[in-house]
Amino acid sequence: MSPSTVTPFDPRPTRARPDDDPYLWLEKIDGVDALAWVEARTAETLARYGDAAFARDRDLARDLLDRPDRIPFVSRRGGLLYNFWRDDAHPRGLWRRTDEATYRAGDPIWEILLDLDALAARENEDWVWSGSVPLRDSYDRAMLRLSRGGGDAVVLREFDLPTRAFVADGFILPEAKGGAVWLDRDTLLLSSAFGPGMATQSGYARTVRLWRRGADPLDAPVVFETTERSMGVWGGVDHQTGVERLTFAEQIGFFDTALHIGDREGPRLRLDLPTHAGVQLHRDRLSVRLRRPWIVDGLEHAADTVLTIGLPDFLAGERTFEVLWRPGDRLALQGVFWSAGRLIVGALDDLRPIYTVCEREPEGWTRRPLPGLPGLGTVGVWPLDDHAETADGSLLATVQDPVTPTTLLAFPPSLDAPAVLRRTPPAFDARGLRVTRHEAVSSDGTRVPYVQTGPDGTDGDAPVHLTAYGGFRASTLPVYRGVLGKLWLERGGTAVTANIRGGGEFGTGWHEAGRREGKARAHEDFAAVAADLVSRGVTRPGRIAAEGGSNGGLLIANMLTRFPERFGALFCTIPLIDMRRYAKLLAGASWIAEYGDPDDAADWAYLGGISAYHVAEAGRPYPPILLATSRGDDRVHPGHARKMAAKLRALGYAAAFYEPAAGGHGYGKDNAETAAFMALGLSFLRQSIGWSASALPEA
Repeated sequence: MSPSTVTPFDPRPTRARPDDDPYLWLEKIDGVDALAWVEARTAETLARYGDAAFARDRDLARDLLDRPDRIPFVSRRGGLLYNFWRDDAHPRGLWRRTDEATYRAGDPIWEILLDLDALAARENEDWVWSGSVPLRDSYDRAMLRLSRGGGDAVVLREFDLPTRAFVADGFILPEAKGGAVWLDRDTLLLSSAFGPGMATQSGYARTVRLWRRGADPLDAPVVFETTERSMGVWGGVDHQTGVERLTFAEQIGFFDTALHIGDREGPRLRLDLPTHAGVQLHRDRLSVRLRRPWIVDGLEHAADTVLTIGLPDFLAGERTFEVLWRPGDRLALQGVFWSAGRLIVGALDDLRPIYTVCEREPEGWTRRPLPGLPGLGTVGVWPLDDHAETADGSLLATVQDPVTPTTLLAFPPSLDAPAVLRRTPPAFDARGLRVTRHEAVSSDGTRVPYVQTGPDGTDGDAPVHLTAYGGFRASTLPVYRGVLGKLWLERGGTAVTANIRGGGEFGTGWHEAGRREGKARAHEDFAAVAADLVSRGVTRPGRIAAEGGSNGGLLIANMLTRFPERFGALFCTIPLIDMRRYAKLLAGASWIAEYGDPDDAADWAYLGGISAYHVAEAGRPYPPILLATSRGDDRVHPGHARKMAAKLRALGYAAAFYEPAAGGHGYGKDNAETAAFMALGLSFLRQSIGWSASALPEA
């Protein structure tokens, strides 16, 4: 079906009343009836798709995820390099550190700080690593973030590095969303939802508290707070100017933040900047990344422009900003960060990565490209040092593409040509594979790029794995995916990554076009890519297997209900689907800025049309679908996938369902669980599109 014959989008809600929901009981995450249903459906799925081929692929995937020669990524703290590492012998992981010389030489000598497997066994807890916050200067203490099962909520515990033990009677905070930063050895700035009235409706911290050693965190004085309807607040501290400076970020909505500066007594002033702007403080300078056009000092600056001004000047009332970077036609801002007085700007020029170093000299700002990076592929750049105030300007970078494994580069403080630190060995045989870029035409005429990786030539029957995300201004770029390469590409399949609207690949405008009312257009973009693969003679609809997670799960659910004839099978993971109730479930209220408010009649007028849970009806030619979620996901409620599977089955469709007990908002809490999740999904897709395991070459 060509784009010109797409059925017009109907935004009207379902014929039934939207609040008539017979499956609300499945929202009780640990309800007896709900768990019985979940376990029965999961067992059915494993019995049908968990065959010998699945077991072989699961083991292959786990071996790849656990392989000892993958890159150990590091960050520098106090002159040492820290890393968290999982492998077959340590599935939960090791927190460890080494010296820089041996790491750069390629033979690091690791000091084990914490064996998480041993800790979990000793304490009989399902601990999953969620990070650490070091005490600056001495670096002999850290607040560890430990999650039960991989969810966003964490337990905070004080750890002593010299003795490699938790501090007796140290800081301990029960499980909650949020975190803490050190003010000094005996004081934390606590931004946590722990305690009565301390959470917003999104489940994040509503207050920032000053927590002193030995005090009950519930009695810690509140120094900053926001309303329950805001998304959350976070407190930070830096000493870049030689004095302690506290910042309080009040996230009003997902794309709107107010920044306050203050001290231990609380905020002293709110920066007079638009809430849509991304603001960063570095030493005595302030940078602003605009999300919408802004008129200041008589000049209008376009969205995605990057501005800077001296902080003392700004606080004194000066509003003459200097422009450091401007967007252009298909020149799209991706991110900015400060490093040792320089501002690094990352962008995509028609999807090609470029990084610009902005540096202030006596005669003014200079701009130069960051050297030694390829013009094609996917590139990521970040500071080596954890803390801006101790950074010497060293940077790390990764370079990869769909058939080229990741290379880790290191830039010296001078930002001259980088040195190669590590190369990841290939995970699959890429001989005969070619990476090409194409464009589909969406229903409204918009050109939608996509990257195709597969064998040269086609017989029009290629098994295609198609994926996209299309939300929250997140760019979906073609990266090296070892498991997919091993289990799909190496066996003759083709993989496609689509750059649909709602992402950030072409800047804020591309995101805005796929946000709220535009979400339906983003879904039409994905369907257009599927149609283009057919019109180009690559494949046929029955051989297209599409996968998407989270916001991408909403996308896949809409492919089922809106474009069923374009797909052979769908793998819908950790998804949003019920757009009537999403804002009432877990962190859902924080995404109203992306989707709209279902309690607002004007918003529900379009949300009802993309709420696949409500749109699904009997008698349609729906392709096979596997809905997979995680019981431990405390971000996107597992009820979305549960209820959709239950409704589809009641309508007469053989919808498959899978839900492991842990894993958080992801595919598993460790490599074994992740491998099983991925292998099961690919097994389902292969079987559903008729690409039988017997036809696959031995791995």
